[in-house]
Amino acid sequence: MPTSYRVVQYGVGPIGQSCLRTLLSKHQSIELVGAIDIDPDKVGKDVGEITGLGIKTDVIISADAEAVLRETKPDVVVHTTSSFLSRMSDQLVQCVEAGANVVSSTEELSFPYHRHPEISAALDEVARQNGVTVLGTGVNPGYVMDALAIMATGVCHQVSLIEVNREVDAGLRRFPLQLKVGAGLSTDAFEEKKATGMFGHIGLVESLRMIARAMDWPIDQLDETLECIVSPRRVVTPFLTVEEGQVAGIHHYAKAFIEGNCVISLDLKMFVGAEDPRDAVYVHGDPPVDLVIRGGIFGDTATVATLINAIPLVVNAPSGLVTVADLPVPRAFAAAWST
Repeated sequence: MPTSYRVVQYGVGPIGQSCLRTLLSKHQSIELVGAIDIDPDKVGKDVGEITGLGIKTDVIISADAEAVLRETKPDVVVHTTSSFLSRMSDQLVQCVEAGANVVSSTEELSFPYHRHPEISAALDEVARQNGVTVLGTGVNPGYVMDALAIMATGVCHQVSLIEVNREVDAGLRRFPLQLKVGAGLSTDAFEEKKATGMFGHIGLVESLRMIARAMDWPIDQLDETLECIVSPRRVVTPFLTVEEGQVAGIHHYAKAFIEGNCVISLDLKMFVGAEDPRDAVYVHGDPPVDLVIRGGIFGDTATVATLINAIPLVVNAPSGLVTVADLPVPRAFAAAWST
């Protein structure tokens, strides 16, 4: 296992900037060698300036991804550009053909085989040809509603149903996420955006299918529902105000069945003003498992951690397109220790 990793950050939006701050803090194990973004307000600037660290790193953001990858020869690219695989699969291929492993926050990449079978097959082939690994991960999908649930079954002799319930106070999260869940919209505007199929939380079905494959369950029916949550009161966040009667966020749930029996139930509520945020995994089995994370996992920071913590795992994984269920149990990488 290498003692340090050469890393390029691809995408310097809010999550990408948080990744950069974390990458720059891991001095012993990470060498940040490049950063890529097409935003003209960022191109040509030092990442120390863009991230607000107030330091000079000599890593300059470039819009020329091919040149950055060719000149820096990274071990790993941390990729944070889009939720939708069809929009950026060419970016992944570009990284892989440059000989870099990829860890991406693209939600559809977490388990892409059903939604994008042709892209998945092509990515897997090109990754194998170049001897590298491609992984989609994050907090959700990538941990709370799939990997954690899968791990929870490890003490069970028998399992009949896996339930995961996640309630998130979107009012504490970054502005793009509040917009993503429709906070402040009218119910009519919510339905219009919902009809596009590109709105709300991305990745719930990917989590469900990941669990099903890990459990080797032959799913014969899958139901998915997305609804709005209407705010019963006025809620003010640092970025916007939701009036009583406006949309506060989403209620998104998916269920999988075998012969009419529900075997996986994933229930996500993400809205401003949530009063009981939590992540809960219930395994109905022998023995049963009842796991609750009080307050829930804060996604804005934890997403960054999942991406960075996956760096040594993908470097040492077999080549190809993989999921978090194919890799060793997630663990902190070069985490600071304190009493």
